[in-house]
Amino acid sequence: MILSTGLACSLLVGAFILFVVLRVPVAFALGLAALPVVILESRLTPFIIIDRMFQSYNSFILLAVPFFLLAANLMNSGQITTKLINLAKVLTGWLPGGLGHVNVAVSMLFAGISGSSTADAAGCGKILIPAMIEEGYDKRFAIAITACSAVMGVIIPPSILMIVWGGVMQVSVGALFLAGAIPGLMIGFALMATVYGFAKVYNYPVTMKPTLSSTFKAFKGAALAMLTPVFVIVGIVTGVVTPTESAIIAAGYALFLGMLVYRTITPKELGGILFETGRFASISLFAIGTASIFGWLLAYYSVPSLLISLVTDMQLSAFGTAIMIACLFLFFGLFIDAIPTVIILGTVLLPVATQADISPIVFAMIGIISLAFGLVTPPYGLCLLISASIGNMNVMSVLKHVFIILLPMLFILLLVIIFPEISLWLPKQLMPSSFS
Repeated sequence: MILSTGLACSLLVGAFILFVVLRVPVAFALGLAALPVVILESRLTPFIIIDRMFQSYNSFILLAVPFFLLAANLMNSGQITTKLINLAKVLTGWLPGGLGHVNVAVSMLFAGISGSSTADAAGCGKILIPAMIEEGYDKRFAIAITACSAVMGVIIPPSILMIVWGGVMQVSVGALFLAGAIPGLMIGFALMATVYGFAKVYNYPVTMKPTLSSTFKAFKGAALAMLTPVFVIVGIVTGVVTPTESAIIAAGYALFLGMLVYRTITPKELGGILFETGRFASISLFAIGTASIFGWLLAYYSVPSLLISLVTDMQLSAFGTAIMIACLFLFFGLFIDAIPTVIILGTVLLPVATQADISPIVFAMIGIISLAFGLVTPPYGLCLLISASIGNMNVMSVLKHVFIILLPMLFILLLVIIFPEISLWLPKQLMPSSFS
């Protein structure tokens, strides 16, 4: 039996939605949804599933994923997060709503080290959410700002999501890292402005007024940890190391700091850290494999070509196409983890973006920033789930504060779409070869 494009898509999407409704984990749902099509289609064999999964894993760049996760776990276990919080306090704690600003600032600092939003939400949330509640902050606000600021982990370089995007879309990871720097900082400052507004309305307190001594002590304590993004980003941009090698350096350096410099990680604890890293990495990598099958089948049935025809018929401008792309990523991010969404939706929409003369780097930034929203919006909202769990509160009761905090982030996404140079300026200055 030869399936038509419409029937194949209906089977794929319908089966996937059914499995998700039945609460099957997304990584398994993607693989299981491909089975009916592979079985019914006479031109395909079940071995295609094994082959496509192997092809997706046969990528040197994906080795960076477990090593960046390991670096993040070592940072959290090695109490390096505490040192970053102390630095954030002297930098922003003197502002009204001090701990809220600290929350945002430490997420920006941690994002430059770990590349993982969930590690940020877990590591920083365990310390800052109880501290904010103790200082008189509304618990809902403490949870919401922790979850929303954590999403900068996928936008500010280094970013695990950018590494996956670069590997799947054949885009320079170094250029993506540089492209995310300015939008990431803009989102950070927008969040701080939102915190300032909350502080004025609800009279949230100043945390501390730093002295010269406390400032020096905080910078000294965090200085070694802050060298991590320097090693990673400078190494990749200059071409000295690959993204995978930089991830290994980050993990090795975090291990060195935790075991030999700060001596906060014992050999006994290291086993547990490695186990947790392996567990989380296996979930991400398995999702990459099953999403690759799903995405390959969509391409096999010419879905990207169909989408290009539809968009061409709509006669959208580059701006209109970019808005449509952002809306699709925002919608899919509500239900699916960012990594499989990149592989499925990103590969399908890339030809559409190319047809509209949207730079692959700008397309990546639109997709990554849009997917970041999915980390704090139900039903997926993993960062929100983690933060709400730490604060012992129902997710639904926090949503009002989350949506208020997300508004300025949505405005930054719109600015990136309207003014592509926000993302392109740094890569053009430092990696012009990426545009040749």
